[in-house]
Amino acid sequence: MKKKKKSHVPFRLNMLFFMVFLLFSALVLRLGVVQIVQGENYQKEVDRTENSIVSTPVPRGKIYDRFGRVIVDNEPLHAITYTRAQGTKPTDMVEVAKNLSTFIEKETTKLTERDIKDYWLITRDEKAKSLITKEELKMLDDKEITNNELYQLQLDRITEADLAEISEAELEVAAIFRELNKGYSLTPQIVKNNNVTNKEYAVVSEHLEELPGIDTTTDWARKYSYGSMIRSILGNTTTSEEGLPREKLDYYLARGYNRNDRVGKSYLEEQYEEVLHGQKGKIENITQGNNLLDTKVISEGERGKDLVLTIDMDLQQEVEKIIEEELLNAKKQPGTRFLDSVFVVMMDPKTGELLSMAGKKYVIRDGKPDLDDYALGTMNSAYTMGSAVKGATVLTGYQTGVLQIGSRMRDETLYIQGSPPKKSVSTLGIIDDLTALRRSSNVYMFKTGIAIANATYRPYKALPFDQEVFPTIRNYFSQFGLGVKTGIDLPGEFAGITGKDTSLPGFLLDLTIGQYDTYTPLQMAQYVSTIANGGFRMQPKIVREIRQPTMEQEQLGPVVKPFEPTILNKVDMSMEYIERVQEGFRQVMQENGGTALGFFGTAPYKPAGKTGTAESFYYDGEGKFGEKKKLYNAYNVTLVGYAPNDNPEVAFSVVVPFAYDNYGDRHPINNIIGRRVLDKYFELKGKERSTAPVLVDETEETQTEGQMDNSDE
Repeated sequence: MKKKKKSHVPFRLNMLFFMVFLLFSALVLRLGVVQIVQGENYQKEVDRTENSIVSTPVPRGKIYDRFGRVIVDNEPLHAITYTRAQGTKPTDMVEVAKNLSTFIEKETTKLTERDIKDYWLITRDEKAKSLITKEELKMLDDKEITNNELYQLQLDRITEADLAEISEAELEVAAIFRELNKGYSLTPQIVKNNNVTNKEYAVVSEHLEELPGIDTTTDWARKYSYGSMIRSILGNTTTSEEGLPREKLDYYLARGYNRNDRVGKSYLEEQYEEVLHGQKGKIENITQGNNLLDTKVISEGERGKDLVLTIDMDLQQEVEKIIEEELLNAKKQPGTRFLDSVFVVMMDPKTGELLSMAGKKYVIRDGKPDLDDYALGTMNSAYTMGSAVKGATVLTGYQTGVLQIGSRMRDETLYIQGSPPKKSVSTLGIIDDLTALRRSSNVYMFKTGIAIANATYRPYKALPFDQEVFPTIRNYFSQFGLGVKTGIDLPGEFAGITGKDTSLPGFLLDLTIGQYDTYTPLQMAQYVSTIANGGFRMQPKIVREIRQPTMEQEQLGPVVKPFEPTILNKVDMSMEYIERVQEGFRQVMQENGGTALGFFGTAPYKPAGKTGTAESFYYDGEGKFGEKKKLYNAYNVTLVGYAPNDNPEVAFSVVVPFAYDNYGDRHPINNIIGRRVLDKYFELKGKERSTAPVLVDETEETQTEGQMDNSDE
């Protein structure tokens, strides 16, 4: 019998088998723990969904005129949006963009070089990796450079030849990806809302399952029923691309806004943003991992509340039409090379409600004259106003005690050492306060200012005076609204410019006749309203009330907040004095010798007011490349008034800066416009108003009233 051979297995091989056995045993044990002990927990984690609630924008509130006609509305737009789930990778968004590009057209004009480079790096991964070295990767591991710095190195190394690889079709994908990538997690981002066709909207809606995060919805754009009319006053909103203004980002985020929300960024839209913005809708996003499974509407939200303005759009249209006609007509006259704007403000002197704020700017566009809306200039541009402020000068004289009712002075040329001769347009002899207003005596005002300054006039001698006269006069002027902000419920109001030099007597005399400090057209309207209503300076208001939104197209909701008339101050002087100036203003337009009699003497509504002419200066030239600006003399013409004189219901100002540059070429554009706008106010007063906006035909020409005789002032 043969003896069995004994198997000899090396000891080291046995140890290897033993180690493998131990490793497999550990693996089996771990799998058992995962599947049996913790399997239920891990399955829950896989199945776990997250619910997050985000806000969605709603249409802004509408803006109406005082008779309920829509000025600013919302136009519904088809929109395609993208909601990015948390943790979504750029490559995932590129894939969505590729799929979406087969259904919609997207402009590529907004793509920047950086946008295209970003897209190139994401879609060409191997080439992107080749743009960085192993040494640079090691520097990243060693934290010698950051990811952002490494990414910037890649961007810098992309060549024009690399970018040339991207086709036109890919550029469209890149443009869509740009929009997807701008959005914030779980916040709907507009991908396209401009010119979305019905076909695009329908096709995308049918393929939403293939487009994770994409949705079709309705967006809104501001619609202006009256075109460019008072657009500068209405203001603007940011676009979906702009989102929240950077300078107010924290302010809006703290109030629940999303970063890509559109908000008011100027004037009415900005001032009443929190009213117009509305109560945002709320949607619940249901996510699983990085996937957005579903969205549920929790609340539809409510569009913004509506603003009802004090503006009468019928009157506004007519006033703007009158301004356009008279401005274009005046530009045909000699000496009007610097004439480029006209302003009219009309308000209720008893309440401060603004009935019309109109301004037009003359421009040359494509070689042809054109007119732009410049209503904003009524409150943020200031000029010397001339004799129209003489009512404030006379009232200051009464209040300081240097004038009494009926005070008489000699209108004569004044010769003051160091100053040119100072005189009225016509030497009037001995006159009283009413004549001084009716015939617009400069000298009467000069002598009033000299008396307030505790000075004594001696022909051809120096005129030392108390320089405190400047703040004294300005203080009284400010009680009427001259030289101070009117308090209008709009941002950006300008107070005007105060002459700084108070050392020369000539400047004092100029101040008394409105040729030193500058005032805005709105200040002039507030000033004459204060005289008209017996001394109450009313806050000008452009918003009459806030109303609850309603679904009915041509109906206003209930009033949420009315804006009552606000008295800013009562002029600190006797009613007897104010009535005396009211009589002087009446005589200007209704009595022989009145500087506006030729234009208003036949008016059946019995107006009162004051004309003005101020010498000014026009700077011509851009001052570029060392070229000096040229200084020219020019004349501003103004008019303030109200009607009827015994029970005022409308007050107004007309301001025409740089109306002519040669005194001999005077054109009475201020008086012509003043008469026409008052006529139109009283004509419209008796008419029944429609709630539907009716645009004036811009091609229709209305004959201008014939030029009337004009008395010197």
